Amino acid sequence: MKLHIAKKNVVKLRVGISGASGFGKTYSALLLAHGITQDWSKIAVIDTENASANLYSDLGPYHVLPLREPYAPERYIQAIEACEKAGMEVVIIDSISHEWIGVGGCLEIHHSLGGRFQDWAVITPRHQRFIEKILSSRCHIITTTRRKIDYSLDLGQNGKTQVVKHGTKEVTREGFEYELTVNFELVNDQHLAKASKDRTGLFMGKPEFVINSATGKKLLEWSGDHGLLEQVEQKISQCQDLEELANLYRKHPAVQQSLQELFKKRKIELSRLNGQVTKTND
Repeated sequence: MKLHIAKKNVVKLRVGISGASGFGKTYSALLLAHGITQDWSKIAVIDTENASANLYSDLGPYHVLPLREPYAPERYIQAIEACEKAGMEVVIIDSISHEWIGVGGCLEIHHSLGGRFQDWAVITPRHQRFIEKILSSRCHIITTTRRKIDYSLDLGQNGKTQVVKHGTKEVTREGFEYELTVNFELVNDQHLAKASKDRTGLFMGKPEFVINSATGKKLLEWSGDHGLLEQVEQKISQCQDLEELANLYRKHPAVQQSLQELFKKRKIELSRLNGQVTKTND
């Protein structure tokens, strides 16, 4: 164990956009994604909303990956990995609600197992792997989530039970927004948004606004990711000896944490290569 001075590394953004149907989640996500990457061809939409992502094709040549039932956590993971392999920079998951309440999603899996409390011991790890994939992806991730009105049955002053409305809540497992960099809630059909969770300090407590490309640019600037990760990734693969790799590591402290595994992998490769060269010379 070793103490060190706190410092912010280059981070990949994890942004949530939630709202009721018709409030503009998909459109807002696309504008936000373009602000982050400035290249429509580097954006992919994992579409569970009956091809709704195709409605905005006039914006630019972004990619769409249709995801149909069953909406098991593993199929979402496979879709994210397909986008990563295709070289996408921003992945929009539209929406994650199906992973929770859709056909073949977590709630249906729970019901199929018997609906008992202990059955969550099987489902929770599967759901958590989906969350971990979002958090560990090399891409910037934008998720959209449906919202529904939250009710409860309370006992009134007259002693009678009454229905009480508590605003709206996201249709996914409770607590997901705490995993995000920023979580935006669309509050009406005019696409006005507010931040319900904000690690950046850019949006919390500010007036409601319309999400656009400028929002994405702000987030990218905060993240410190201006293509540096991709540049260092390429340089790692080009290193010819351990000294060169060590110098590259020391030169870029901001990406050391994000690229730790890649540095380790190349170190092993170079160590093996050096061993082979030594045997040949002997």
